[in-house]
Amino acid sequence: MAVEVILPRVDMDMATGKISKWHHKDGDKVAKGAALFEIETDKAAMEIDAPADGILRNIVVSEGCTAPVGSAVAWIYAEGEAVSAPAPAKVAAAPVAPAATPAAAAPVASAPAANGEAPRATPLARRMARQAGLTLSAIAGSGPRGRIVAADVRGAGEAKPAPVAAPAPSTGSVQNLHVPGSFEVIPVDGMRRTIAARLTESKQTVPHFYLSVTCTLDTLLATRERLNASAPKGAGGKPLWKLSINDFIIKAMGAALQKVPAANVTWAGDSILRHKSSDVGVAVAVEGGLFTPVLRAVETKTLAAISAEMKELAAKSRARKLQPSEYQGGTTAISNLGMYGIEQFTAIINPPQATILAVGTAVERFVPVNGQPVLATQMTATLSCDHRAVDGAVGAELLQAFRSLIEEPLLMLA
Repeated sequence: MAVEVILPRVDMDMATGKISKWHHKDGDKVAKGAALFEIETDKAAMEIDAPADGILRNIVVSEGCTAPVGSAVAWIYAEGEAVSAPAPAKVAAAPVAPAATPAAAAPVASAPAANGEAPRATPLARRMARQAGLTLSAIAGSGPRGRIVAADVRGAGEAKPAPVAAPAPSTGSVQNLHVPGSFEVIPVDGMRRTIAARLTESKQTVPHFYLSVTCTLDTLLATRERLNASAPKGAGGKPLWKLSINDFIIKAMGAALQKVPAANVTWAGDSILRHKSSDVGVAVAVEGGLFTPVLRAVETKTLAAISAEMKELAAKSRARKLQPSEYQGGTTAISNLGMYGIEQFTAIINPPQATILAVGTAVERFVPVNGQPVLATQMTATLSCDHRAVDGAVGAELLQAFRSLIEEPLLMLA
């Protein structure tokens, strides 16, 4: 009997998936466990393996098309088995951005409602909606796969009408402002679409405030130089590690969160989650956008371990090979633009995280010491905080702890 090839869920809240590439064509012989096709998400291109040995037939979702999670995209038949006509698939040729990862923790619209079917909802949510005179199809669900729960109905009943936003400019209206042929049209892909949606939501719904501090790096730079010079040699005499300033920043942020646990939090709507470990996301620029892989339990790791893990995650980010477990979650994030010569900037929080640290470049400047000008290397760090979860004093304590660790890096090793 033919085996269905199912479009799997590669992100927890993913409702649809786009097949970016088939590794085999209709009629090819495939082996169980061999790479069969790739799913494109906003974070990575995930290879999906063949579920059985046999002949690939009836590919109903072509490259570049999307289909619902759990639907059949093809079938694998045993050799000599009669091929039956496949069931029609619900596909779309236009790129569809995957649902936000759990890091966004935002309600999503009920998927069945979008197809004209009854929206998914719990029995309690249905009863509450009837009593309140609310239409379920107009309520965004925050449960699994967009299921509407009681809290969604309660929130919809309490919500005030939102102001009507001005319509976004159309592609045609913007193009008409410029001379034909003077520009190139670049389609917005799934990653860019998701970045745009999530950061717009963050700036509109998260009450940001910002704190900046200047850190003197001279001791850190000297410590880094000594540690790199003393690194043991591996095969071919190559040092086993080469620490960067960013490695120290990651370690200092993780250790600072342990010193100020009230800042090691994420916003969960009706509660605040205070985390035990420091899981630090680090923004990695890639062509067309950025990824934020997460280093787990940073406070428990050596600088050398952080350096090696960061290099590996950055390489996987640029190759778009990150697994969901490598970018989901995180209790804070770091965005470092120092390598571009940027001295100071502010970063947008990635909900449900409550903080993000923006790090500028190291600059040499004269500072007064005992009334005399002394040349020092300094760096500006700016912390963005979600005021719903982190108050000003808590954010200030976190930055103070971060600066003390940066300026005396031996404290990170204690």
